[in-house]
Amino acid sequence: MSPKSVVFKKICKDKSVAVYMGKRDFVDRVDSVEPVDGVIVIDSEALQGRKVFVTLACTFRYGRDDMDVMGVAFRRELYLSTRQVYPPLQDREKGIHTKTQARLLRKLGNNAYPFFFEFPDNLPCSVALQPAPNDVGKQCAVEFEIKAFSADSQDAKVRKRSTVALMIRKVQFAPEDEGMAPSVEITKDFVMSEKPLHVKASLDKEIYYHGEPIKVHVNVTNTSNKNVKNIILSVDQVSTVVLYSNDSYVKCVDIEDSGDSVSAGATLQKDYTLLPLLANNRERRGIILDGKLKHEDTNLASSSIIKEGVLKEVLGIIVSYKVTVKLIIGGVVLVLIFSFCLRHTGRMMGSSEIGLEVPFKLMHPKPDAVRWRRRWCSRSSSAPT
Repeated sequence: MSPKSVVFKKICKDKSVAVYMGKRDFVDRVDSVEPVDGVIVIDSEALQGRKVFVTLACTFRYGRDDMDVMGVAFRRELYLSTRQVYPPLQDREKGIHTKTQARLLRKLGNNAYPFFFEFPDNLPCSVALQPAPNDVGKQCAVEFEIKAFSADSQDAKVRKRSTVALMIRKVQFAPEDEGMAPSVEITKDFVMSEKPLHVKASLDKEIYYHGEPIKVHVNVTNTSNKNVKNIILSVDQVSTVVLYSNDSYVKCVDIEDSGDSVSAGATLQKDYTLLPLLANNRERRGIILDGKLKHEDTNLASSSIIKEGVLKEVLGIIVSYKVTVKLIIGGVVLVLIFSFCLRHTGRMMGSSEIGLEVPFKLMHPKPDAVRWRRRWCSRSSSAPT
């Protein structure tokens, strides 16, 4: 999140319109979304009698600009709202909704006018597809933009030099209430063995923060006559494009080939650590990232939290994560997928596979929670013993 002291400013080429905003990240709390507010500063001489409008747009782009064919763009406008800012349609004081607007208006003078938008509750968060190293242009993404322009009317042709656009982001943070710590156990019987193979795996919690190691506890009790040749663990990102195809894509974002084996009649209790980071996946095309502003860095996309009752078809891209533990057993593969809930029953995935699939969450903590944790830790470390 942007510091409170920062003010973002952008002005169009002909100097007729400038946009001022106190922040560019707006938090989706599932049941509500922070409104978008800012101030427009106009130059009446440069306007030459034209009006000034502001739009909030959400666009889903599923192809590069240079892929446009016969005038058909590979993008879809999910939301567009337009406000006339100048001449104002209401009293200036009635257009002030936030303290940031009030401070900016006092500082910028009589040529400043406030604008205000409320997000609908069915829009996706800002995400983007990581391009390949040799890709150019804009890639598949969900983007939000504030655009101000001067024109004779809302529907008139807009000159590029009279337009200014500022990218913003819609973001989600981890909820305060954590669910059950994930734990999965499974028993596999073999045709040629009197006794089964039992496997249990668990995570410490449901929600992990970006950059936080994920500890996987694995317990194998092999009473069968089969040998476990290897144990492979991975964190998989599942992205579902719900807008036009409803296809799901699974990308491994961290993997550990442990090389551990469990012979017949033996047991294994071991903790494995996985760390899904963008830094280790920079060259992998197709991974979904959180949206970013300009050329700043970002991270793997956060898990999507969807408000109950909202149609998923308008959400663009839905992101989830799962930890996968794979046991290689004498050429037979058992697949176990662990997450935060055990309400699902086992599902046969073929004669050699058994699986459970439930998502765990990978998100950012709320900024207030981070500040509180740092303050508490500093007080604890300075307290007398």
